[in-house]
Order: sequence, then structure tokens, then C-alpha cells
Amino acid sequence: MLLGVAAPAMAEHGVIEQLRLAVPASHRELWLQAEASSWQPWLEQQSGFEGRDLFWDPQREEGLLLIRWSSREQWKAIPAAEVERVQQVFEAQVNQALKRDPAAGPLFPLLAEGELQVQVLPSR
Repeated sequence: MLLGVAAPAMAEHGVIEQLRLAVPASHRELWLQAEASSWQPWLEQQSGFEGRDLFWDPQREEGLLLIRWSSREQWKAIPAAEVERVQQVFEAQVNQALKRDPAAGPLFPLLAEGELQVQVLPSR
């Protein structure tokens, strides 16, 4: 019975998209600038986008992005082709800033991606 009571409450909360990228220390500021000028404005136009937090692990030289969505349905409704288009803009900005050959591959490769469900502690 506990599951039946908890399930509706869980459905009311959003979802968090989790992305982990390789971000070399030497290019951390460039990563942040490219995120701010490509992904951020696009995300702000997406239905269900609630915000995001970016973290950087200096020991691993990795970036962690936690992107908050109102619902999984709104997040997953975004066409993959649209996400790829924005990723290409992001990579083009990075390559242009470094005068880097685009054929070299992404400077900030995706290491892992996942989905986190918001949990709320029960009331006492």
C-alpha cells in the first residue's frame, strides 16, 4: 500500500538530466563561455526547463551538468535533431575560439549521461 500512496507524489516532481563531460583545466573558462552562449539561451526557450547547475571537478577535470525539467515528458519531447543542432553550435564556437580543426572531434566529450528522479522526504 505504501507504493500506491508514494507513486502519485513522485509523479508530481520533476526530473534532472545528468551529463558528465571531460573538461580540461586549460579550457574550463572556454567551456563555460560556450555553455552560456549556446546551450543556455536554447534551454531557456524549452517548455519544462526549470534551470541548471554546472559543476567542475578539478581533480578529474570533468564537468557535471544537472539540468532540471518540470517533467520527463517535456524533456524527452525535444527532438534529437534539435539537440544535435545546438551541440553543433556549441562545438563550432569552441573550435572557432581555439582555431581548431572541427574534424578533431569534440574537445569536451560526453562521458556519461543519466536521469535522476527528485525525491522528497516524507512528512513527519
